[in-house]
Amino acid sequence: MQSKAIAGVPTYRLYLLRGLYLLIAVGQGILQWPKLIHHPATWDLWHGVGVCMLAALAALSLLGIRYPLQMLPLLLYEFVWKAMWMLSIALPLWLSHSMDADTAENVFAIGMGVVLCPIVIPWGYVFTNYIQKAADRWK
Repeated sequence: MQSKAIAGVPTYRLYLLRGLYLLIAVGQGILQWPKLIHHPATWDLWHGVGVCMLAALAALSLLGIRYPLQMLPLLLYEFVWKAMWMLSIALPLWLSHSMDADTAENVFAIGMGVVLCPIVIPWGYVFTNYIQKAADRWK
């Protein structure tokens, strides 16, 4: 029995997308929302920015469970920032043998996104709907 396709994306791919959105929503939600709700009176600027961005990612991933194709830009963003971090931060530190414990601890979590996103994202759909499709008018 063949799975029914929505917008050219097979049902099993939609479930893979939903699973990844769920993983992000639960994983980041458990880590970030308690920090956001019960944070100290003062936070270093970039720590606060990071927690807020990752908490927003978790919240928006809940929409991805319901609308997996409409929320694809969220996964594309997730893949791109993680790939950029791995290539520009982690890799040079690793090559120079100067990676600290905090960075090493994050390599696995961030690297999982670099591995899982390209497997789950329906690249044919992305190409058709984000690259080939005519752009919205400017006026």
